Amino acid sequence: MSALPHALPAMEPRNLPLLFDEADLARLRTLVDLGEVVTHWAEVDDSVLADTEIVITGWGAAPLTREVLDRMPRLRAVAHSGGGIGPLLSASGWDRGVEVSTAGLANARPVAEFTLAMILLAGKEVPWIARRYRAEQASIDREKDYPHVGNRRRTIGLVGASRTGRILIDLLRPYAFEILVSDPFLSPHEAQQLGVTAMPLPELAARSSILSIHAPATPATEGLISADVLAALPDGATVINTARGALLDQEALIAELDAERLYAILDVTDPDEPLPPGHPLYTHPRALITPHLAGSAGNELQRLGESVVDELARWMDGRGFAHPAARTESMLP
Repeated sequence: MSALPHALPAMEPRNLPLLFDEADLARLRTLVDLGEVVTHWAEVDDSVLADTEIVITGWGAAPLTREVLDRMPRLRAVAHSGGGIGPLLSASGWDRGVEVSTAGLANARPVAEFTLAMILLAGKEVPWIARRYRAEQASIDREKDYPHVGNRRRTIGLVGASRTGRILIDLLRPYAFEILVSDPFLSPHEAQQLGVTAMPLPELAARSSILSIHAPATPATEGLISADVLAALPDGATVINTARGALLDQEALIAELDAERLYAILDVTDPDEPLPPGHPLYTHPRALITPHLAGSAGNELQRLGESVVDELARWMDGRGFAHPAARTESMLP
């Protein structure tokens, strides 16, 4: 029997090679005795579960319910290759002292990078000018028709100083932007350290030419970007949402788009993507919608796998997880 702790990867089987390249998989095998990928806990022998000390979870994982945990008396740690662990781990796991890590910070970086790209493109009005150029197939007088485009001294309003929001703030530093942030949990001292100006949401909206949403989805934040907030935005402003669709009053936004007052770049929608066929946002001339592309995809997934291996190396060395999950994320009894 291996002297290494037994670990089970729980996810869709196709995700394992997407998350771990050959180097990280080899490094992982030096840390744990890695078992076969689990898709359904009921199909795993009790003897295997009884010997399992670590579970590596990912998209498509079967939840670690109380009943499953009862079959895993030696379980000590869960390393999640995604962000929120809430739907996957029973609250009883926390009661048993199971330590939990997430790759939320690693997954936040591509979202922030995507948002930076969208902010720069929105500042130059690229989506809308490109659409016109494709339709007219003729030269465009940029200075006459678009005198206000550009990213010099533009005011960017960020809703939420979350993990993604803070990475984005760092990515925005080289540009000549004024950065405003609305977050009830951001202290004046933290805002000063981040180099941003904190203010209430209505005031932020009134001053922002681009508003980007980075708050968590909770009952308190549902509809946070309301019709009143949208109405406070200046004419020609762009709303970017890479967080969750429920944070934004989508019908109120469509009304603003129809009135030719605002623009929108939406990577998430309400209801969750995809929208039903024929939805007006698909073809709206003032909207760009993408199918939840901002989060980790393609080779970015390997950043998540690398994060898992790094976390397990720390944990095995007795240093604990650098990115522990909060118990409040649990959604299972």
